[in-house]
Amino acid sequence: MAMALRPIDNALPTTPERLKKPTKVAVPTQKKSDLGLNDENKAPLPVAAEATIDYISSENLKPISDPDSNIQSLIEGLDSKDWIKVCEYLNNARRFALFHSDLLVPTLEKVMLVLVKSMKNPRSALIKTSIMASADIFNAFGDSLLDSTTSDAFDQILLQLLLKASQDKRFVCEEADKALSAMVKSLNPLPLLNRLKAYVTHAHLKVRAKAAISISTCVSKMGLEGMKDYGLVALVKMGADSLNDRLPEAREAARSIVTSVYNAYTENEEEKQEVWLSFCESNLTPIHAHAMVKFTSSQ
Repeated sequence: MAMALRPIDNALPTTPERLKKPTKVAVPTQKKSDLGLNDENKAPLPVAAEATIDYISSENLKPISDPDSNIQSLIEGLDSKDWIKVCEYLNNARRFALFHSDLLVPTLEKVMLVLVKSMKNPRSALIKTSIMASADIFNAFGDSLLDSTTSDAFDQILLQLLLKASQDKRFVCEEADKALSAMVKSLNPLPLLNRLKAYVTHAHLKVRAKAAISISTCVSKMGLEGMKDYGLVALVKMGADSLNDRLPEAREAARSIVTSVYNAYTENEEEKQEVWLSFCESNLTPIHAHAMVKFTSSQ
């Protein structure tokens, strides 16, 4: 017996409304003022990815006219979905940091979190602009960035800079290196060391190396008392551990750390090697102590 066919009267009609929706394609929105009578005959606008971003050095940034009014629109601009607009407002944030820093203080944490978000963006131009902004913020605010209101955002920026400095994209890597240098120059070395020390054991080889480089610069800025405040033994152990790192940059940074500690510790001693040997043997494993003494005696 033939099976009765289901009537199709209740089937949804095949109308334009029920046709499969076309795939959405991101197209730049034109402003009304840009539309002409024969707009359909104009050449299509280039997509946003083809836009050219100007990387403005800090020296070429200018103060903002009427900063009191423009500060109100800064966060709104940084929250834009248009990455090109975000780049523009990141440059404005740099100008506020350098020339109108007092006005930026109330929204500084939000700005710093936008930097973190932008550094995680896949667009290299946005990453580089946000890295440049971080360097200007380091230079403008220095140790105040470690205050409770912005310390968490600072820690997130630090991690992103170490990651970006470890990238293969050269122009991003170089900019991150510059930002890390600006950070080390602008902040007190002691609290910065406390934040950097966790990264010398990071799983990523290049992150370890970049952290070691920043640490070595911090240590070179410290006198003996500052080193004692952090911990002479901790510094020497840090250097000893990194002397055998797989990357030459990390090993070079470790040698710099050990040299700085050795010079500070033995500065006023006549029998430098004997004093250093006693210190190393008292605080390090025999293998590390031997390595430390062998290294300094060859300098």
